[in-house]
Amino acid sequence: MLSAMSSWLTLLLVLICACQPSSITGRAEHGSHGLHKDFSDTERFAQHFDDPARDAWQRPNEVIAHLRITPGSTVVDLGAGTGYFLRALSKAVGPTGKVLALDVEAKMVGFMKQRASEQALANVTPRQVAADDPGLAPASVARVLIVNTWHHLDQRGSYAAKLAPALAASGEIWVVDFTLESDLGPPVAHRIAPEQVVRELEQGGLRAEIIAAEQL
Repeated sequence: MLSAMSSWLTLLLVLICACQPSSITGRAEHGSHGLHKDFSDTERFAQHFDDPARDAWQRPNEVIAHLRITPGSTVVDLGAGTGYFLRALSKAVGPTGKVLALDVEAKMVGFMKQRASEQALANVTPRQVAADDPGLAPASVARVLIVNTWHHLDQRGSYAAKLAPALAASGEIWVVDFTLESDLGPPVAHRIAPEQVVRELEQGGLRAEIIAAEQL
C-alpha cells in the first residue's frame, strides 16, 4: 500500500504473503462494513471504469509490473468490474496461464464475458462469486489483485481468511484502493487507512507489507 504522490493519485498498494493455515486459528474478527452499491448498470459504469483518463491515476502498467507475474500461472482479479485490468493480466500470464475475473454482480460478469470474447482473451474466465466468499480452491492461485474493491467488502478479516488458503506457494495478494487524501473515490468515511488494511489482512492469517510511494 502506498501513499498518494499527489492529492489526486489513488494508487495504494498492499503486498500480502500467505501464512500457514494454523496461524488464523482463534483470531478475533473485528467488525467491518463495506460500502454497498448497485453495479448492475454496466454500460454506465463502463464509461467510468474504462475511461482512458483512468490510466493516468490508476497506473495499470506499474501495478502489473509489481505483481511479478510468472507466465503460465493463475491470477485472480477480484472485484474485476467491467474488466479494466483483464487485457494486461491476460498478457502477463500468457497463453498457458489463466486469469479468473471474479465479481459479485452478474451483469458485470456477463459484460466481462463479452469483452473477453471480443478481445480474444482465451485465458480469461469471468465468474460470479458470493459477496462473502471468493470461492477459490486451496493453493490454486499465484496472485490475487484487488483493485478499488477492498472498501466494498464486509467482515474483511474473515474474507482475508478465505483468501489465504487459496494462495499457492509464494503466492501474494495485492490490494489497490483509494487513499484517504484522494480527490477521487468513495466518500471519505468509507476509505480505509493503510494500517487498518494491514490489520484486517493479518486477522485473516496473512502477512502485510506497506509499499512506500518512493518504491513505486
